[in-house]
Amino acid sequence: MIVIYGIREQLTPITGKLSDVIQRSMTQVLGFPEDKRAHRFMPMDKTDFFYPSGRSDAYTVIEINMMEGRQVDTKKALIKALFSNIESALGISPVDIEIIIKEQPAHCWGFRGMTGDEVKDLTYKVKV
Repeated sequence: MIVIYGIREQLTPITGKLSDVIQRSMTQVLGFPEDKRAHRFMPMDKTDFFYPSGRSDAYTVIEINMMEGRQVDTKKALIKALFSNIESALGISPVDIEIIIKEQPAHCWGFRGMTGDEVKDLTYKVKV
């Protein structure tokens, strides 16, 4: 599950394209299938979205929630791919992008009526 936060006027017009870029990055680095897309966009009023100085109104936070198991180098590659792909596709500078990866044990995930550690038919690998 990926949650994306940004200022409404900046985020709403690019939602579809940003979702495509994020998914492409997840596919490239993690081997996710195209149909494994769980993106939640949280457009916010500028008065409710505080961010560090030196950033523009394009400042965007991407929070990636995933089952633990990926190698450090894999997670770093994903972060770098996101910076690069977002900048080239949408022109948002890496200084205006913040990426947070949150990992939880598989037993803390619930989907399709079971917990993540019970699932045997994932179409992608977690240990990459």
